[in-house]
Amino acid sequence: MEPKEFYTTKELAELLGISRVAVFNKIKKGDIKAQKMGRNFVIFKKDVGDMDVFLSNLFKLAKDWAISHKEFSNQFYCQNSGVFQARVTKMGGLMMENKEAKALFSLLTSIAGEIGNNSYDHNLGQWPDTPGIFFGYDLNKKQIVLADRGVGILKTLKRVKPELENHEQALKVAFTEIISGRKPEARGNGLKYVRSVILKNSINLIFQTGDAKLILNGGSAEIDITKVKENIRGCIALITY
Repeated sequence: MEPKEFYTTKELAELLGISRVAVFNKIKKGDIKAQKMGRNFVIFKKDVGDMDVFLSNLFKLAKDWAISHKEFSNQFYCQNSGVFQARVTKMGGLMMENKEAKALFSLLTSIAGEIGNNSYDHNLGQWPDTPGIFFGYDLNKKQIVLADRGVGILKTLKRVKPELENHEQALKVAFTEIISGRKPEARGNGLKYVRSVILKNSINLIFQTGDAKLILNGGSAEIDITKVKENIRGCIALITY
């Protein structure tokens, strides 16, 4: 099936973690270029541009950290997997008390944990500079953000698939192919699990490594992978629900 060339207002709202009213307001102000299709508006992907301009300050903070040598408050920095797991557990507890997240809390903590643990497992002993990851969440905006300044998926998977030529290919393999149960190639298997959860639930993901960005929308089997101008050394992920 050919990938769709546009988003509905509902799909874009879910992807950005905002309401449809907020999307309509951005359309009205001209912040988002939309076209009428029948009785409804659609937003063509080519007109969205860099979607980061619509995302939360938390995501922008994580991305800035991922592409720079800046440091930030310990509020978001998990220097090791033990700190990260403790904060994921805390997030799960808060989600159980939040009516917007309660139904999905176990799945959200599971996929966030999978993405974060991949960063530790596959950068162990070879962090280019700062070991550890960025991890933050905003339950009001229904967003979870993770980032690392590691080696990235391409370098990880080229150890077992040296034929991979670019970040787009590596990203596709990571989310679609079961390679092996052995490290370091388990990174791809973990992200395939993340995709399987999103496929069945109202959860969305934006994931970037190098100069390749992937978008998954909850309930859809479609995988949208594009090359972007900005290159990050490690990985960054935005989960919305």
